[in-house]
Amino acid sequence: MSRAGIKSFKQHKITEQYDVICIGSGISCMTAAAILAREGQKVLVLERHYTAGGYTHVFKRKGYEWDVGIHYIGGVTHPKAMLATMFHYITDGQLEWADMGEVYDRVRFGDEAFDFYKGPENFSAKLKEYFPDSADHNAIDQYLDLIKQVNNASSTYFAEKALPYSVSKMMGDQMRAPFLRFAQQTTLEVLEELTDNRKLIAVLTAQFGDYGLSPAKSSFAMHAMLVNHYLHGGGFPVGGSARIAETIADVIADAGGLILTNAAVDEILVEDKHAVGVRLVDGTELRAPLIISGAGVFNTYEKMLPPAQRQKFQLDEQLATVTPSVAHLNMYLGFEESTADLDLQKANYWIYPEGQYDHDANVAAFLDDPTAPFPLVYISFPSAKDPLWQERYPGRATVDIITLAPYEWFAQWEDTKWKRRGDDYEAFKAALSQRLLEVLFHYEPQLRGKVAHYELSTPLSTRDFVNYAKGEIYGLHHDPNRFEQTFLRPQTPIKNLYLTGQDIVTAGIGGALMSGVLTVSAIKQEDYSGKIRRQVLAEMAA
Repeated sequence: MSRAGIKSFKQHKITEQYDVICIGSGISCMTAAAILAREGQKVLVLERHYTAGGYTHVFKRKGYEWDVGIHYIGGVTHPKAMLATMFHYITDGQLEWADMGEVYDRVRFGDEAFDFYKGPENFSAKLKEYFPDSADHNAIDQYLDLIKQVNNASSTYFAEKALPYSVSKMMGDQMRAPFLRFAQQTTLEVLEELTDNRKLIAVLTAQFGDYGLSPAKSSFAMHAMLVNHYLHGGGFPVGGSARIAETIADVIADAGGLILTNAAVDEILVEDKHAVGVRLVDGTELRAPLIISGAGVFNTYEKMLPPAQRQKFQLDEQLATVTPSVAHLNMYLGFEESTADLDLQKANYWIYPEGQYDHDANVAAFLDDPTAPFPLVYISFPSAKDPLWQERYPGRATVDIITLAPYEWFAQWEDTKWKRRGDDYEAFKAALSQRLLEVLFHYEPQLRGKVAHYELSTPLSTRDFVNYAKGEIYGLHHDPNRFEQTFLRPQTPIKNLYLTGQDIVTAGIGGALMSGVLTVSAIKQEDYSGKIRRQVLAEMAA
């Protein structure tokens, strides 16, 4: 990673004063930091991990590189799309995107195939080929219309989060209502009103792993936003996911800001109802007139605020209304042949048990019994998605395999250290790994016998490296209840302390990025999504 604006706290002594301190270097804090830096603020970003970027960071092992959280992003391959303009602004146009092609997701129920084509018209037309009945065609049309309605309603719902409390009391309910009409229903409830075709419902909800909740539990609004996010296809960072943090760090550094790794925050300092700085785990105190936390609402409120502040503002009662999201297994594979030689494609696989069209029942069976069939397996081919991969790693290829796994399965080893968790832990991982490999080989048989390296990360790895207590990957559950909570907003009861991150918007890189924009909008009391978009489009037109 470029070191221009990223230094380790272990080797760097802080001697300067900063206008803003950001806790965490995930895409949300990095976005807020870059925007504020371009507005003339001197920003300090503090990251507890040894590398910056949150879920956008990569790790390297044995001559390979794997993306931890970036597998594909929607809304970035057309330069004038909303998310593309935001990325353009925070990276000063230095980040490039590679289109994944006409098919971005391949859904499989055993050997039954359903491919998702980019573009709403192509997506709809292909679905209607798979489901030729006229009743199914009508359901598909209604479904896509609902997707559009939800996304139209989402703009005012999220804009309300940036309003001052006094204004929100007058206008908040009205701005939130159109979106909540959809958010308060589960995905399954909505789809069952459209069709009784269980297979069609299963295919339409095949991407539920991207937000971590099965159809009977997830909010339809979350499902609709996710589907809309990918309707125009998927993109991948040229040069790999590390380019995201690298390019944003350069923007922050150019404005005099700094990102410090190995700088874990122990406490947010509060004096006279105002946040005034942070105390690091080594006792160092750093002060600034503005504090932004991207560490998640649980970490921020439970771990970083003094108990007196939590009690005073009833923060524990607020946290009791939401729950952490799902945990997962992530298997990283390396091959000593090129992507072309292995015939790897860009599109992802979403794999489900043959003939089993009830996602909720499949998930429930697996959570009860780890030996039950995997309720879903997601397979990504990052080395095929990055056009610069072969330049960076000639003659090599990588694959990621992901599935759900509850933290509770691994809780007995939670007091052990990484790489030293014991034989029973390793045996459990090995059994899961072999089962995941067999899924891969079924769909990509040419890979059998060619795996040069693999390792499996568990919810304990997520806990240790991303600092989520139960290894959750998506912050808070995206159930109907979550979207009703008005405390999930940038402002906090403590003056000069703001939140950002997927907890206040939605899961995923796109949601987290837009949360950074929303947080700056709340701080500055100005619509920064509109401001940035107008500026970027004007630059493109010039």
